[in-house]
Amino acid sequence: MPDRNQTIHVFLVDDHEVVRRGLVALLQDEEDIEVVGEAGTAAEALGRIPATRPDVAVLDVRLPDGNGVEVCRDLRSRSPELACLMLTSYADDEALYDAVMAGAAGYVLKQIHGSDLVGAIRTVASGDSLLDPHSTTLVMRRLREGPNAADPLTGLSEQERRVFELIGEGMTNRQIGAQIFLAEKTVKNYVSSVLSKLDMQRRSQAAAYAARLKARSARHDLNEAEPPPGARSDLGGH
Repeated sequence: MPDRNQTIHVFLVDDHEVVRRGLVALLQDEEDIEVVGEAGTAAEALGRIPATRPDVAVLDVRLPDGNGVEVCRDLRSRSPELACLMLTSYADDEALYDAVMAGAAGYVLKQIHGSDLVGAIRTVASGDSLLDPHSTTLVMRRLREGPNAADPLTGLSEQERRVFELIGEGMTNRQIGAQIFLAEKTVKNYVSSVLSKLDMQRRSQAAAYAARLKARSARHDLNEAEPPPGARSDLGGH
């Protein structure tokens, strides 16, 4: 984490080159900020950011091969000191909640004034979080309401759900990576996260569970959800 006298190293992730160029032009005028790299996809970001060791990663929420929230979660799992600032064109309550739960330090709209964005980068680089009052209210309400117990997959992100579905189709990590354009190592991390969230130890459990959910959805239109194997239950060995 840089102090007041140190340069803040920033990495930019956005699939639009024009946006990245605009951000570079904005930030290069700041004496205490240096752009150390940029990427247009999730895969590029995950490959390049660790090598550049930035203080702040400015991440677009929507990317062609994934999303910034997943990139944030992956990066923070490897580098907890990295501050991630989510940048998006859309006020998406679900993405906001997911970003906070992934460890993002801030969440701002692309309509933000340039000087405010610079201030936001300095804020998260200093170790503080940045959420406006409206966003804070939304997140706190979601936390109070808790997860939807009717959906056993509610704790999974969109990308994790996709990985879970492909596990259910019998795909290997390499095949899943080719299907959703992610590195095999990244897929492995997603698989580990899925198993952990579903309280499972083996990939075969996830595959069998996915098959049961698919069969159940065909019969009952997902009106009821079966608890994942390994989860605490009073039902015994059913």
